[in-house]
Amino acid sequence: MTRPLLTIASGNPKKVAEIKAMLGPLPLEVGIQPSDLNVEETGASYLENAILKARAAAEITQNWTIADDSGLEVDALNGAPGIYSARFEENNEKKIKKILDSLQGNPYRSARFHSVMVLCDRKGTIIKNAEGICWGELLKEPAYKGGEFESIFWVREANCSYGELSQEQLSRLGSRGKAARGIAPHLLKEFDLLND
Repeated sequence: MTRPLLTIASGNPKKVAEIKAMLGPLPLEVGIQPSDLNVEETGASYLENAILKARAAAEITQNWTIADDSGLEVDALNGAPGIYSARFEENNEKKIKKILDSLQGNPYRSARFHSVMVLCDRKGTIIKNAEGICWGELLKEPAYKGGEFESIFWVREANCSYGELSQEQLSRLGSRGKAARGIAPHLLKEFDLLND
């Protein structure tokens, strides 16, 4: 029996690998969006951006598609950078410096990673959306060098930074993992895989 094909609407190799691993147990063939597809994230929310990406990939590939949008929300910065996390600064080093400089001397360091994931059919119709939140706090310096926001985000439940979570921990505790778990039952239902 041919396994149904699902496209991950992302050009970020790290994100693709993470979502692929989360979907690994499902009886699906997982592909990635065309390399020349570049969707401008003009939405006013994670959901709007995820829908833009999912629909664009579905229209080109004619496949069922999954997409997500996510960001870091810092309480002391009124939820910033949020949906602008990817465009907060020109590189990861500057992003981290800007966040840590903004919080200098502030003992209130609670934050969260927030992800919204959408599933759409071959025509670009949104079938389901789900969100996931991972709560944590920001360190005063990165847990390791060369990282992204994940290197300064401490997950108390795992006693390590977000970037040091294992794949199993990411699936269980990570914001994207929680969102993927919300989508998974709908994938099984839509692809009629519940009795396989």
